Amino acid sequence: MNVNLGAPYEAIVKRLVERGYAGNQTELIRHALVAFERQVDDEEVRLVQKGVMQERELIKSGEMKTIPAARVFKEAGL
Repeated sequence: MNVNLGAPYEAIVKRLVERGYAGNQTELIRHALVAFERQVDDEEVRLVQKGVMQERELIKSGEMKTIPAARVFKEAGL
């Protein structure tokens, strides 16, 4: 894969390699991608937790009704 980052990003990569954060450009890009993937994963977890909390509030307030799992299984024939 050949990627053109552009001068500002190439300068960042060069500085970080020179400071010893990675042995070379490829290693630095790999580290950056892993860090970004973790950030995305954390954001997805946070959004799911936020949705769960919102639904719990709706249930508490009575705006959303629930039914027992046993009833769902019975009606589904499970």
